[in-house]
Amino acid sequence: MPSFDIVSELDSHEVTNAVDQANKEVSTRFDFKGSNACFEQQEDSILMKAESTFQLQQMLPILYAKMGKRGIDISSLESGKIQDTGKTAQQSITLKQGVGSDLAKKIVKLIKDKKLKVQAAINGDKVRVTGKKRDDLQEVIQMLRMEDLEQPLQFNNFRD
Repeated sequence: MPSFDIVSELDSHEVTNAVDQANKEVSTRFDFKGSNACFEQQEDSILMKAESTFQLQQMLPILYAKMGKRGIDISSLESGKIQDTGKTAQQSITLKQGVGSDLAKKIVKLIKDKKLKVQAAINGDKVRVTGKKRDDLQEVIQMLRMEDLEQPLQFNNFRD
């Protein structure tokens, strides 16, 4: 039976490249001269450090622009609260990956409401959709692309 998987993944290499480019731009910009403003990539987040809250607010659009140029959907980034300690300010940006249980349930409900002859099953951090006809599966993909979900989805592992 034809099937495909619905996943939400980020290319970690592209994220690293975007963070490096953002660090390079911050180090060369005149308004950041002499400050220790930087981006630090961690396993599933990016930590922005600067001397003031204003500088953090200036750094966020730089990161978004670099991520967009590298083909990373900005809706997969979630900004945390700014922590101001007096000498420095920090903000954590979480990288959202994987289809969470709430989003998976929402996707399954959308597919069932469409009343197509397909089955959707949640498998960990992905959703597998199976059906008898390829056309039904392609219709599910089109429907999900039109929906406004909180994070970007990719469709892979399409099998006949």
